[in-house]
Amino acid sequence: MILIIDDDSAVRSSLSFMLKRAGYVAQTVPGPREAMDVVRAEAPSLILMDMNFTLSTTGEEGLTLLKQVKVFRPDVPVILMTAWGSIQLAVQGMQAGAFDFITKPWNNAALLQRIETALDLAAVPKDAPEEQSETLNRSHIIGKSQGLMEVLNTVARIARTNASVLITGESGTGKELIAEAIHINSQRVKQPFVKVNLGGISQSLFESEMFGHKKGAFTDATTDRIGRFELANKGTIFLDEIGDLDPSCQVKLLRVLQDQTFEVLGDSRPRKTDIRVVSATNADLRKMVSERTFREDLFYRINLITVKLPSLRERREDIPLLARHFADRQAEVNGLPRTEFSADALNFLSRLPYPGNIRELKNLVERTILVSGKPTLDASDFDAQYLRHDEPAKASDSSSLAGMTLDEIERQTILQALDRHKGNLSQVAMTLGISRAALYRRLEKFNITVNEK
Repeated sequence: MILIIDDDSAVRSSLSFMLKRAGYVAQTVPGPREAMDVVRAEAPSLILMDMNFTLSTTGEEGLTLLKQVKVFRPDVPVILMTAWGSIQLAVQGMQAGAFDFITKPWNNAALLQRIETALDLAAVPKDAPEEQSETLNRSHIIGKSQGLMEVLNTVARIARTNASVLITGESGTGKELIAEAIHINSQRVKQPFVKVNLGGISQSLFESEMFGHKKGAFTDATTDRIGRFELANKGTIFLDEIGDLDPSCQVKLLRVLQDQTFEVLGDSRPRKTDIRVVSATNADLRKMVSERTFREDLFYRINLITVKLPSLRERREDIPLLARHFADRQAEVNGLPRTEFSADALNFLSRLPYPGNIRELKNLVERTILVSGKPTLDASDFDAQYLRHDEPAKASDSSSLAGMTLDEIERQTILQALDRHKGNLSQVAMTLGISRAALYRRLEKFNITVNEK
């Protein structure tokens, strides 16, 4: 049974009719007192709750009711309903334990999808056995450490739902691979998986890139363009580096995720999209929310489920497996004989700090194989390449760093890498263990001008 709490009889009737057509049993009540009578008597499967009752618009009644419901029925998911201009009320409700929120007027398809997601997740036991991950299609995810297995168990539990997922972790930890695993293990596996690097999209191109445009919509629009949301329809959209999104673009993204509708530039007709959203970032979004550089309502919209990837330093037992995988791939791609590793080579690799995580390990293994040309690699082979690779860092000893801020150290390291590689940004990004997009952002942040090679 789904309980609807709203003081507007038209809203109660509309929601009840929609739910019954979708095959759900619905019960409606006009206010907090009647709602608590129902909640005390039985546990609804889900509650749709308005935030305002009588003539009040502060949302206090709704927040109080939510807290009371959570005392009696802590495991029942609650979806809040509020006006677009009062989303901050919904954010307070999410902080108080609500599952999700919708804005009035709502989109029936989007609301039904959120209800289905809430019911699916409520039905998944939180202590599901680890064996669930054994049936997971892991694709190219290599490793068996406890930290990685915990991530894969979470993926196995939530993949078949439509829940939005936020993947966090340092640069180079494999967030895109986890996003792909969520898609290929979902019910959308036969539909598109569209990747978008938000860190590489400027504010001026955001709408055209994400929503598309019609020919003539602006000066350079010589042809129609299909946006990423339309390309991802029925499938999954992966929003990488979402922490780098400009505040004005955050508002536009929130509206699409909220209503699952968008408008193509040059065409005022709203278009519907049915997508699952998976986001990723190496930024601390909670800190950004507190600093008001990332919208709190968008934060709650994208992180229904949060998956935190461990750094390579936290899963060192996986390093030999990853090194073997990268060596085999290198041999396959370049038609080379299989490269072996000595025991001391694997011990050496397992002790390195890896600020660039898996991406750095991959680069080191591939570079050493190509440079050495030996059938069996030992620690000295990797040591030689690692020392060459790490010269800029080695050059700045502790005394030269004294009195420098973290930003100053980062800027100096980038300048050293640029000088060493003569401005070749691809090599600089590889040396630093970051993506080119992340390097571009740092160059802009530190006002470093480069004549790209």
